[in-house]
Amino acid sequence: MKKDIVYSLVAKELRRQKEMIGLIPSENTVSPEVSRVLSSCLSNKYSEGYAGRRYYEGNQVIDQIEFLAMDRIKKLFAVPYVNIQPYSGSPANFAIYFALMQPGDTLMGLKLSMGGHLTHGHPKVTGSGRFYNSVQYGVKKNARIDFAEVEALAKKHKPKVIVAGNTAYPFELDFKKFRKIVDMVGAWLVADISHVTGLVVAGEHMSPVPYADVIMSTTHKTFRGPRGAMIIVTDRGMKRDPELGKKIDSAIIPGLQGGPHNATTAAIAIAAGEASTAKFKKYAQQIRKNATVLADRLMKNGISLVGNGTETHLMVIDLTKYGPGLGTQAAFAMDVAGIYANRNTVPDEQGSPFYPSGIRIGTPLVTSRGMKEREMKKIADWIAEVILHVKNQPLPDDKKERAVFLKEFRKNALKDPVLKKIRREVRALTAGFPLFQS
Repeated sequence: MKKDIVYSLVAKELRRQKEMIGLIPSENTVSPEVSRVLSSCLSNKYSEGYAGRRYYEGNQVIDQIEFLAMDRIKKLFAVPYVNIQPYSGSPANFAIYFALMQPGDTLMGLKLSMGGHLTHGHPKVTGSGRFYNSVQYGVKKNARIDFAEVEALAKKHKPKVIVAGNTAYPFELDFKKFRKIVDMVGAWLVADISHVTGLVVAGEHMSPVPYADVIMSTTHKTFRGPRGAMIIVTDRGMKRDPELGKKIDSAIIPGLQGGPHNATTAAIAIAAGEASTAKFKKYAQQIRKNATVLADRLMKNGISLVGNGTETHLMVIDLTKYGPGLGTQAAFAMDVAGIYANRNTVPDEQGSPFYPSGIRIGTPLVTSRGMKEREMKKIADWIAEVILHVKNQPLPDDKKERAVFLKEFRKNALKDPVLKKIRREVRALTAGFPLFQS
């Protein structure tokens, strides 16, 4: 029988991942143990409902797996409740809002352009921005959250929920300051730690557990598990509403989802077990070290960063001094050179979300490959070389001219000798680092 073309495409993608340097902060490489259960027989079973109370028979083993996953997460965070069934972070956040608010209630979150996430109330185009009254807070000139603004907005609008979370904010989230403001107005504090969960577990980032009522996290990124999510209710949250766990369970099913993905549940259990080890703590520490070195080296090469650095695993390159919208060209050129990241908005963006002036990069994936400070310096030098190579090619203002320009830019980039040279150097480096080594 002829082999399906899908297999050759998977092999092609595997080669791409091995030969390139991945710097997207929300991506990581799972361990072989996590990968193994994701392709197991667990995907064959339908398990709508919760462990011990399913709508389908034959879930005796699946129940044991889900209980194990929950127990490990509870122990890891020292919390009384967890739901590990959300398919991803976005529906998990919406489930929390579903449980805590009514349509039209006020939701506060960090602006997307300043490092927040779409699901934190981004107006008009998202469910959280359309079903709820969205109030967005921002950052100061130093790119750090403006807590004076958060307090003023909270007192004025009396939100039902305040979200402390990020997707492109390079500094530590101060949950203690958020708690003080939340208590002033009687809101719920929801901490979205999707990006920094692994750092929190390892003690490399402030924990939200003593301060938040509810915590949401994806299970990949720095946690290095499968694509999924978890919702945690803290002792504080359960004390405030003993039924809160049940409300979140109901928000997931029947509110938003059907049967959980059992292979993902098992993979979360394995990832939680890995995260409880001393080896994982060392890995998280190296993520921070790598990010610091990468940021410092970029700035020494004349590359500007939002906030002039990082306190976490990620940073945002600020290209506004070269004109608005250069993030699109720089990100594509980096990809041609063998380094993939994502274009991203910067605070006070001069361009647009489609053609932004920044690039978001991070160190979880390269750290999983075993790369350390020495490699970060090389990567920073390559990034700087690419950016300085394309910096004089800003986007035209006219939309028609822009489309023509980008088409020509991409065609030329694919055969650019400077980018091809870096690609060869990148390939030589990555040959010495398997996808998972940490």
